[in-house]
Amino acid sequence: MSDLSQNILFEHPLNEKVRTWLRLEFLLQQLQHNRSLTNLTNTLSFFRTVSELLDIIDRGDVRTELVKELERQQHKLLQWIDVPGVDSERLSALRHTLKDHSNTLLVAPRLGQELKDDRLISMVRQRLSIPGGCCSFDLPILHMWLHNPKLQRDEQVTGWIETTAPLNNALSACLELIRQSGAFQKQTSLNGFYQDTAEDSDILRIRVDSAYQLYPQVSGHKSRFAIRFMPFDSEIGNTPERFNFEIACC
Repeated sequence: MSDLSQNILFEHPLNEKVRTWLRLEFLLQQLQHNRSLTNLTNTLSFFRTVSELLDIIDRGDVRTELVKELERQQHKLLQWIDVPGVDSERLSALRHTLKDHSNTLLVAPRLGQELKDDRLISMVRQRLSIPGGCCSFDLPILHMWLHNPKLQRDEQVTGWIETTAPLNNALSACLELIRQSGAFQKQTSLNGFYQDTAEDSDILRIRVDSAYQLYPQVSGHKSRFAIRFMPFDSEIGNTPERFNFEIACC
């Protein structure tokens, strides 16, 4: 093994609900990381991320699913409250936090509506599907906006991101608890293949040493899954007959 080897974490959803949540998390993280809009390239990346976020929100009732999950997690925590040795104060605090997230989500405006109603975001979204459609002659308002003082633009971007806070906080809490529900265990792949059951699990978390140059292709559903480890370079790469990896069913 190389001294540069490190574990790469792959996550795979086992149901459509969590598939949507992981995509939302991915996009919300991008908004946070790319909030400093200094040129046209990262500005278009930011607006494209906003557009994709709104597209996903429009496809289903994200709010209802998250509220149900927050209530489910509160109920699970309640079952632990009288177990000997459990930190009851910490459990109670966590339950109150989840309840606060749920209440905030319930009273919040329709998810994504404030972003959809913004004139600049709306105009940019209309042009994103057109190749090169955000050129200065197609969308002069965007190019004019980029010449506003940076402080003014930063305040506007902060306001846009803050409208996603109820969604982001509830989603982060749900996914964190789901991820913490499963412990990593070392397993062995035979000829690049591994299969097992995952009863009542939502996410598979797979850690692979980067020195192997392998990535997992997962197939399965809530009760059973199979993993085929594929070489990064399919032409010259190879899969060891046996190798260890770590997996958590959460």
